[in-house]
Amino acid sequence: MTTLLWIIAMIFVLGAMAYLRVSLLSTTVAAAIVLVVGSTLDITGVIAWIIFIVIALPLNIKSFRQNFISRPLIKVYRGIMPEMSSTEKEAIEAGTTWWEADLFAGNPNWSKLHNYPKARLTADEQAFLDGPVEEVCKMLNQHEVSHVLGDLPPEIWQFLKDHGFFAMIIKKKFGGLEYSAYAQSCVLQKLAGVSSELASTVGVPNSLGPGELLQHYGTKDQQDHYLPRLAKGLEVPCFALTSPEAGSDAGSIPDFGVVCKGEFQGEEVLGMKLTWNKRYITLAPVATVLGLAFKLRDPDHLLGDKEELGITCALIPTDVPGVETGRRHFPLNCMFQNGPTRGNEVFVPLSFIIGGPEMAGQGWRMLVECLSVGRGITLPSNSAGGVKTAAVATGAYARIRRQFKLPIGKLEGIEEPMARIGGNAYLMDAVATLTTTAIDLGEKPSVISAIVKYHLTDRMQKCVIDAMDIHGGKGVCLGPNNYLGRGYQAAPIAITVEGANILTRSMIIYGQGAIRCHPYVLAEMESAFDTDANRGLANFDAAIFGHIGFATSNFIRSFWMGLTSSRFSNSPYSDKTKRYYQQMNRFSANLALLSDLAMATLGGNLKRKERISARLGDLLSQLYLTSATLKRYQDDGRLTEDLPLVQWAVEDSLYKLQDSLDDLLNNFPMGLGIALRAVIFPFGRPIKRPSDVLDHKVAKIMQTPCASRDRLGKGQFWTPSEFNPVGIQEQTFKDILAAEPLYDKVCKAAGKRLPFMWLDKVAAEGKALGVLSDSEIALLERAEIGRLKSINVDDFDTDELRAQLAPKAKREKAA
Repeated sequence: MTTLLWIIAMIFVLGAMAYLRVSLLSTTVAAAIVLVVGSTLDITGVIAWIIFIVIALPLNIKSFRQNFISRPLIKVYRGIMPEMSSTEKEAIEAGTTWWEADLFAGNPNWSKLHNYPKARLTADEQAFLDGPVEEVCKMLNQHEVSHVLGDLPPEIWQFLKDHGFFAMIIKKKFGGLEYSAYAQSCVLQKLAGVSSELASTVGVPNSLGPGELLQHYGTKDQQDHYLPRLAKGLEVPCFALTSPEAGSDAGSIPDFGVVCKGEFQGEEVLGMKLTWNKRYITLAPVATVLGLAFKLRDPDHLLGDKEELGITCALIPTDVPGVETGRRHFPLNCMFQNGPTRGNEVFVPLSFIIGGPEMAGQGWRMLVECLSVGRGITLPSNSAGGVKTAAVATGAYARIRRQFKLPIGKLEGIEEPMARIGGNAYLMDAVATLTTTAIDLGEKPSVISAIVKYHLTDRMQKCVIDAMDIHGGKGVCLGPNNYLGRGYQAAPIAITVEGANILTRSMIIYGQGAIRCHPYVLAEMESAFDTDANRGLANFDAAIFGHIGFATSNFIRSFWMGLTSSRFSNSPYSDKTKRYYQQMNRFSANLALLSDLAMATLGGNLKRKERISARLGDLLSQLYLTSATLKRYQDDGRLTEDLPLVQWAVEDSLYKLQDSLDDLLNNFPMGLGIALRAVIFPFGRPIKRPSDVLDHKVAKIMQTPCASRDRLGKGQFWTPSEFNPVGIQEQTFKDILAAEPLYDKVCKAAGKRLPFMWLDKVAAEGKALGVLSDSEIALLERAEIGRLKSINVDDFDTDELRAQLAPKAKREKAA
């Protein structure tokens, strides 16, 4: 029995050392102490000490370990992991890692998350939202944009230029607004709730575009010339990256430039002939200055010894001879300016390269770093804003619209999709806020930006579909009073652009995340191919043995938290969120363990196993989304009335994570899934999807005037102005709720149950019975007008629905 207890003690001590991630030396000392105790109790003898010394000494003597263990390992490693290409290396090294690296490491530091500063607007930023942003929202008639003009009206274009909407990222010294990323997100969310065209038009110049690139990489002359003009709206920028042959695979662009001498504006200068054919370029049809990505060649060695200089970014005025602005694309009835641009051997000086000639070939890194910032703001913010507006509007509609003598929002079949909309609205706003916090702290979060681009646009599309299902004919019939239909049409655009979602999930999130976020993999790769053999060996030794300890720790953590359902792991709070933190500890360890095993079994082939990579990326992504939700709950003051929204969002994300984890185990390489399932899910899947009771609570918040509902739609455009059907409906929602007790009063006085419609007739009967005041009568009459406007749909004369007539010459040719 004593021997058994000693063995258990040794296993416990070694396991605890691994769980707590103490150093190799400390673990060796702890094991030695247990052996001393064993010797004292006459349990262990000479053989045990010999085994211990044979294992412990080589591992702790660095020179021996490097030469006799790490040196053979580095040769094996080079055979398994091919050296990165220059493009892959630039993509991996671009940007920074942040909180996602903690999640990847298997032991999240929750204090670190909650100590990140709460996002706040400055007085100027709030005034901009309350002033120009509110005003432009009032000006916009979405039906006119999408059905009549096919564009924003000229007065709105001018308003955007005059009030600096295109200059939010430009520094004040150049005449810009220099707003925080969080402020930009708030602006775009508000605009997106009104019009995707408006949000896209404002978002693109403030994300991946000439302004961003110029501020980071431009020469002083380029900055002094262009940035003030961009800030004043004297220049309209676009950025041309995507080609017909190279969409999400932007590194394969066929567009090229050749360094040569030529004549420009009457002088012979050293320049380049550019040939390009770009598609899907937002603002291209109206742009005055074109940011262009191309591959630059120097066959005559005019710049140096290198012939293939690589991807380069240049800034080309669109009035340069040879620049051809194509006609407009027509993306799913969404009327933002988007189209092709072409050029064939267009000669421009080398000074047109952003950053000057010395930045030739540096374009890929520039693009990846800037894209990680822009992609973290624009599309996620547009998605969050659209869903926030849809959530509150759907709640109002479901309370106004009645079927079977009940508001439809009280039907359980309606509560289910409503809860999805409300829970996602809370989560998406939280994710957009946490991501912009990272950017405002100086991060360039390439992995996080891929996560939020994919998941927020995906959730947005699903929420819009749910909202359409709830609205029925109200959502299907387009017209001035339809606030959903155009967003429903436009949803796939966000899924497609800035890295198609399928590729983003399958390749980018985990492809970058595994290398950037893992504490040892990048160091192993760099040291294995280091040209300095001695330095490489020393760094590889440190990385590989750190990696072994890391993997061992995550195995022990996964095993222990699987056995205990993570109930003994740390949580910063003991309230109803405690179990969420503990479950995330468990899943974080699972992610780290499975990542190491996937890399060990597949090596360099992991990047070709896209479905394995996608599922691993799902684990990291859902952990990030859940973290953002809990961070928002913390920053909002841990308001218990918001808890149903928090619980729904967290439980939905963790359930999705569990689904991906389950699928991963079912398809894990080399048949290891069965054994791993015993470690990770020893008692089955622990997470349940949000309950019916929770769905009901979320749907109730959406249909009840309260502070939680106000926070759900915070910052959106709710003014009941002429062209804002959502704002008008919100006022009707309040009127209907105020009318219900008046309706009950009239029914009681009349001695019968009247139908809850024709409220003007109810008002008339109440007046005849003498039970209503004049103000109460007016309220019922106003509520009826609003109710009919909310539930009715638009109709048109046939001529209004016909397409615009073709130009006269085309009609005559057709005749």
